[in-house]
Amino acid sequence: MTELKAKILADLEENPTISLSAEKIARKLNMTDAEDFTPIVQSLAQLEREGKVEVTDSGEFKLVPQKQLITGVFHGNSKGFGFVAYDDSMPDIYVNPDHTKHALSGDEVQVKILRAGDPRSDQGPEGQVEEIIAHHYDHVVGEFKNLTMGNYIGEIILKDKKLSHLKFYVSDKGLHPQDGEIVTATIENYPTDDSPEVLTGAVTEVVGDKNKPGIDILSVVYAHDVPHEFPKEAMDQANQIPLKVLPEEKKGRKDITNQPLVTIDSIESKDLDDAVVAWKMDNGHYHLGVHIADVSHYVQPGTPLDDEAFKRGTSVYLTDRVIPMLPRRLSNGICSLNPNEERLAMSCEMEIDEQGNIVKHEIFPSVIKSHARMTYKAVNKVLESDDQQTKEQYKELVPMFQTMAELHKILLKHRHRRGAIDFEAPEAKIIVDENGHPTDIQLRERGLSERMIESFMLAANETVAEHFDHLHVPFLYRIHEKPDGDRIKDFADFLSALGIEMKGDLNNVKPKMLQRVLKQVAGTPEEEMVQVMMLRSMQQAKYSADELGHFGLGAEYYTHFTSPIRRYPDTTVHRLIKWYRDHGTNESAKAKYRDKLPEIAEHTSVTERRGIDTERDVDSMKKAEYMEDHIGETFDAVVSSVMKFGLFVELPNTVEGLIHISAMNDDYYEYVEKQMALVGRSNHHIFRIGQPVKVKLLRVDKDQREVDFEMVNPEDAPVTKLRVGRDNGRHGHGRRNQNHGHSNRRNNHGNRENGHLNNRQINRGQTRHGGDKRGHGRNFDRKKRR
Repeated sequence: MTELKAKILADLEENPTISLSAEKIARKLNMTDAEDFTPIVQSLAQLEREGKVEVTDSGEFKLVPQKQLITGVFHGNSKGFGFVAYDDSMPDIYVNPDHTKHALSGDEVQVKILRAGDPRSDQGPEGQVEEIIAHHYDHVVGEFKNLTMGNYIGEIILKDKKLSHLKFYVSDKGLHPQDGEIVTATIENYPTDDSPEVLTGAVTEVVGDKNKPGIDILSVVYAHDVPHEFPKEAMDQANQIPLKVLPEEKKGRKDITNQPLVTIDSIESKDLDDAVVAWKMDNGHYHLGVHIADVSHYVQPGTPLDDEAFKRGTSVYLTDRVIPMLPRRLSNGICSLNPNEERLAMSCEMEIDEQGNIVKHEIFPSVIKSHARMTYKAVNKVLESDDQQTKEQYKELVPMFQTMAELHKILLKHRHRRGAIDFEAPEAKIIVDENGHPTDIQLRERGLSERMIESFMLAANETVAEHFDHLHVPFLYRIHEKPDGDRIKDFADFLSALGIEMKGDLNNVKPKMLQRVLKQVAGTPEEEMVQVMMLRSMQQAKYSADELGHFGLGAEYYTHFTSPIRRYPDTTVHRLIKWYRDHGTNESAKAKYRDKLPEIAEHTSVTERRGIDTERDVDSMKKAEYMEDHIGETFDAVVSSVMKFGLFVELPNTVEGLIHISAMNDDYYEYVEKQMALVGRSNHHIFRIGQPVKVKLLRVDKDQREVDFEMVNPEDAPVTKLRVGRDNGRHGHGRRNQNHGHSNRRNNHGNRENGHLNNRQINRGQTRHGGDKRGHGRNFDRKKRR
């Protein structure tokens, strides 16, 4: 019957506007025998019940036009509803709890539109999930608890917030762990109508006892599916690589071991992949040499090392460990530009004039030798503190450092002239003891030497990108596209509410327009708030085979060339440089990588996001663990986000937490959307982003990365002339409406968790790309300060 229905539908689809009788359909299918007619009629009746065909007034059958199905990614809420994101420029589709088909967050789904959106009221479309195409989750990580229930031997307490409302029962088909062990399990059965909140599966691996030091971080690594153990084939290959540069490896390379190159990095760095040198030229210009470890010499295409490096995509830097892209024999050994050791490198030498223009350049394979392993701290002592002892220690290098500082200031001015946007978000360093317990959270200092190296890396990345774009050959770029027009207009509306005008054409936004906004608010109470909202209006940077420029840097050309030890795209760029150098730029040479680069770009963009998410989850977990020792204490904080269900605040040490609206007991607070503020109905106190507050720590949940505060002295908050009341319900829900409670507290500050109230608001920058102002740290491609 199913096959016959498919044939009938295919026949009707050939002429979808024409109706046919059952007899005509039978003749077209060559089924004219009397015994064939009954199944045809039965199939047509079933197709009518399914809504796929309809009967006309004349008794004939006609195809019912099927509504277009849209494919997208489902983002669920613990209360049952969700949204389907399918196009960055379009509003997400709201799906009510009865129409989700039990999809889980991250699932790829097909959705049917039930009601179109109404742009006049900012009301987004509503849809129904028709099919789950691919499940996002194929395994889970959590704590095993013994349980005897039929064929189930236990349950797993899920650590993932997006799954925390579900039960996971463990079958007896796999391993039988001990109570309290952290395990991974494959998912065999997903939620159904009969069991809407249940997952089942078998345990495949025991990570370790939950109380053992380091297992908490390892569980996050497993949850994000980050590869962390090298296969034997890759390790065998790495162990065969010599620890010294061999004479035959120097052939065809320029020997610049006599140049006084130095590495400048953080004290704890062990993978030193860039060395720099600079001097003032006779014509008044500057020579800048950026020399990068030639990882591509040791990691050849098609080898186990290359396969594993591609799989990982990036090194992942966690609180007390690094999950490297390459085995340590390479990352800390032969590829690391250790002092007084010959190393193979890819070099980019630039001649830069007094205005910061790169007037000449050369890109080539080389043999180098680092003359000193410098730290940011030591160079800052020379350049900023004028520390005589440090200057005496490095007296031969001090003049070069001073020249480098001059050149950095020139390059910085050059970037600012073209509109590069410079954000200064604080970055935390979590200090842990021998058991992995956090004992302190310190802010990473970012001095002149850090900015200087950043300038040099940016210059090299731009130079390499421009060189190969001008050759019109397939290449790998780092792009940061223009912000979406609607998001920029929303940002401009937000600024207008603060009395700030964003000058320029909003339909053709330029980096300089945003740079001018930051200059206007520099040093004002609104500065933090404006930076956060500007970041939320931005797109994410990614890798691409097409050169589309880098909006945040104001750069027409950009790639990643400077960190091949920890980023696969940089290794690929080195590979491309050598390929075109050795094989020219004819059509056969171009064909080698043309079809491979889009896949590399897409995969490495995904692995980069996976690494960022893993790092962020570990940081937030360790920050919550640190705060467990400070419950009941009071802190100075700043409001970092305002939602209907409360305020997110940030401490000076970058710890963020929630003041739930139920804990704001001094008044009845309502959300005013246009002001992005909570306003008290009686006392008229107002709370907005960037506002300083004093808070008391109430509760911490390390597993869920949740930190809860209450307001201290709310009466000290500013008073607004803005009035709210019961007739102003459109502004949002007051304190007594707590449907946005802890069970759905946030995904990037309320991402997709505000219910079906206002899809345009939900789809602004604070949704898809997150409200965490550090979430865009890599959009501007600063050198990782490790």
